[in-house]
Amino acid sequence: MAHTFGVDLRGIIDLLSHHLYSSPRVYARELLQNAVDAITARRALQPDAPGEVVIEPADSSADGTLRISDTGIGLTESEVHDLLSTLGRTSKRDELGFARQGFLGQFGVGLLSAFLVAERVRLVSRSAKGGPAVRWSADAAGNYEVEVDDAARAEVGTTIELVPGRDSDHWLGRDVVRALVAEYGELLPVTVRVGDEVLTSDELPWLTDPMGYGARVLGLEPFAAIPVEVPAVGLTGVAYVLPAGVHPGARQSHRVYLKRMLVGEAIEGLLPDWAYFVRCVVDTSSLRPTASRESLYQDETLLIVQEELGRQVRDWLVRLDATDPGRTSALMEAHHLGIKSLARVDEEMLRLVERWLPFETTDGAQSLKQFRRRYGSVLYLPDVDEFRQLAPVAHAQGMGLLNAGYAYDLEILERLVALDGPGAARRVAPSEVLAALGDPEPEVERALRARLADAAGVLERHDCEVVPRDFDPASLPALLVTNAEGERRRDVELGGAEAHDPLWAQLLGSLAESAPGAAQRLVLNCRSPLVRRLAELTDPALVELTVESLYVHALLQSRRPMRPKDTAALNRSFLDLLDRAVDNR
Repeated sequence: MAHTFGVDLRGIIDLLSHHLYSSPRVYARELLQNAVDAITARRALQPDAPGEVVIEPADSSADGTLRISDTGIGLTESEVHDLLSTLGRTSKRDELGFARQGFLGQFGVGLLSAFLVAERVRLVSRSAKGGPAVRWSADAAGNYEVEVDDAARAEVGTTIELVPGRDSDHWLGRDVVRALVAEYGELLPVTVRVGDEVLTSDELPWLTDPMGYGARVLGLEPFAAIPVEVPAVGLTGVAYVLPAGVHPGARQSHRVYLKRMLVGEAIEGLLPDWAYFVRCVVDTSSLRPTASRESLYQDETLLIVQEELGRQVRDWLVRLDATDPGRTSALMEAHHLGIKSLARVDEEMLRLVERWLPFETTDGAQSLKQFRRRYGSVLYLPDVDEFRQLAPVAHAQGMGLLNAGYAYDLEILERLVALDGPGAARRVAPSEVLAALGDPEPEVERALRARLADAAGVLERHDCEVVPRDFDPASLPALLVTNAEGERRRDVELGGAEAHDPLWAQLLGSLAESAPGAAQRLVLNCRSPLVRRLAELTDPALVELTVESLYVHALLQSRRPMRPKDTAALNRSFLDLLDRAVDNR
């Protein structure tokens, strides 16, 4: 035996209020949507029919109810039963002339949203197709009544009355109603009144005053307003470039209208991730909203729109580069991360970055093009701390280095090499910088090496060998340089020190001991007065203390993580030097 599903209207309303809609405020949008759809349907039959929606807030009416009247197509008695009293009857809805194409509503639950704020909903309607006026009344428990009352309404159209529910009076008051209608319906292509005040406009404000409208929507003056258009989905609007830097992880928040009805002010997914510094205001006729009509459905159409809008923003960047270099430079400074992200995969953006984006170099901030013009090839270091340690030395020797330790830098340089050949950019090993340093005076080197024999224990303890060199600046007494094998060994030692499992710590320790050769080089600057005095010392204990202090100082300068034995050396050398200073008073 076949049975029919029963529907608990209270349960449906609870579902709408707690799981589908974010707030009861959407009732205003749903009622506006129904009114506009009704007017659209009537104009399909009668092109000259009036298009007006009048709302009378509850605190302005004599009986304390909210009324919304429209000049739409109206409903017959049978349509009232089929459309208002049967949930989910979308196919029947289309048969009755409310086909989805060209209409705002698509889910057949609009009138139910009224029960989010009302305990009873009453409707009076007269159809443009003829027939008497019809009254319909329903409560939140799921009971409804329908009666024919030819005297109830003389004109074609519909009036809906909402009787406030408990603790819902404020949702139906003038101030709230006016604010909601202005927010959702200010751009609707019909006249919408709250009392005697018209709240709609015939023109799209971003067309008449794009920068002024952008300042109002964003709360600040935009850097630029880019007209955007995707005819395939009936989309037009403006992409606003923000004037200041935005964190790349910030949520996109675009203002989207569907057939001039607001979908939301924080819609995501309209632009590619790299365009995080752009905010759009658009109106579309074909993008699909979700069931709540508070976001867009993530489908293939939205992905196509995202790609096309991203292309239009990118083309604007290229045009700006060609026509206004000053503004291009300012834009790059404010939004370099997003543009660098795009440059990884787009050649024109790469050339824009090459011309305008300043990189940290040994000669100060320079673009890649400036750097290549001077040095031919971009020699770079991929680690920020390593660059900052070696940059003063490289600069003093006339060697140009670029810091590629920030987000997307390595990928951009690799892309540059792929396009311009291997000579365009190359990673530099620290040993190449050392090779550019001069040899010290022979007598100074001999004296220094003789003293270093007294510090063999210190050097062995820190897995370090000493290399005397002669370089500027003389104020820098020592550099600490590690090779790739040395870095791996330090990582293993740090891992072993932090391991809680003794077996794992022992295994890591054996791996560190098995690596051949010294892990680090302590480069002593023989031009430094301190290093020259070291070569003249005769006290072995003081030599050992000085060498360990130089090692710790160079390690701190390199900003590498310190192992437990490095921390112990720091404390020991400091206290020993302090003790000697106090004894010599």
